[in-house]
Amino acid sequence: METDSLIRAAIEEHWRASERGDTEAEHAIYATDALLDYPQSGERFLGRAAISAQRGGHPADRHFSVRRITGRGRLWVSECVITYDGAPSYSVSIMEFADERVVHETQYFADPFGASPRRAALAEPMPGRTLSP
Repeated sequence: METDSLIRAAIEEHWRASERGDTEAEHAIYATDALLDYPQSGERFLGRAAISAQRGGHPADRHFSVRRITGRGRLWVSECVITYDGAPSYSVSIMEFADERVVHETQYFADPFGASPRRAALAEPMPGRTLSP
């Protein structure tokens, strides 16, 4: 199997493991010395153990829905909806790979917002969504 196919399969398994709460499988994708950045909070987590520890024991009921995975070579992007206690947060995960392991991930989070009435005549709902002001 070519490297891109292996990486895509590893990312898909990462998100499936995240959904089922399998912390060990979720973090198998990371290199031992990987970095994880959260730009909104300014936090950086150094190493697979720290990345896993900060996610483990999260108090919210979390669910992961992958919208799209795209990439090749060293750079891959996942678009996801992560639901925390029923409230959706839209997330973009940018993963940089070396030797088929994540060496640096930057994850952005965005809360939903209402559609602007000013754009109503120009917009249509995304698949599976409804527009709300």
